[in-house]
Amino acid sequence: MLEHCKNTFERWGGVSRIIDGWLQQRQELIVEFCTVSGVHELAADSNQDHDQGMHHFCELMVDYISAGHFEVYDHLIQEAEEFGDNMALELAKKIYPQISQTTEHALSFNDALEGMINHEPNSPSLAHELSKIGETLVTRFELEDQMVERMHDSHKDLVANA
Repeated sequence: MLEHCKNTFERWGGVSRIIDGWLQQRQELIVEFCTVSGVHELAADSNQDHDQGMHHFCELMVDYISAGHFEVYDHLIQEAEEFGDNMALELAKKIYPQISQTTEHALSFNDALEGMINHEPNSPSLAHELSKIGETLVTRFELEDQMVERMHDSHKDLVANA
């Protein structure tokens, strides 16, 4: 029994570190978004080329999204399964398709970036698309927070006491 408790903590205690790292990525993504969109006060003082900033923003966004899909969500679902948390699993089934929609929009933005930067014919306005991607990211963050709150935070005490 003691071995099972130790294994549980080793298995799920690391999820907090994964989530913490992922949320740090989120913070970096938000700061870069504010910089490239002109919201962040440092944007005016920055010597960084705007095109490079946009590419860096997209890199951070794709890395953040990938970490969510290929690392964080999997751990959250495994944890909910391990603890028999059917309500959390139902929430994941409901929320995951909505998160996937935000992924598709973010990847489309990333793919269209060159055309927007170079003002190619038929490419959407960069300012308009930045506004839309900002809204998409806010929606995504809210959905992810619901998942983390329900699928991890509700088990935190069980893991800590294991």
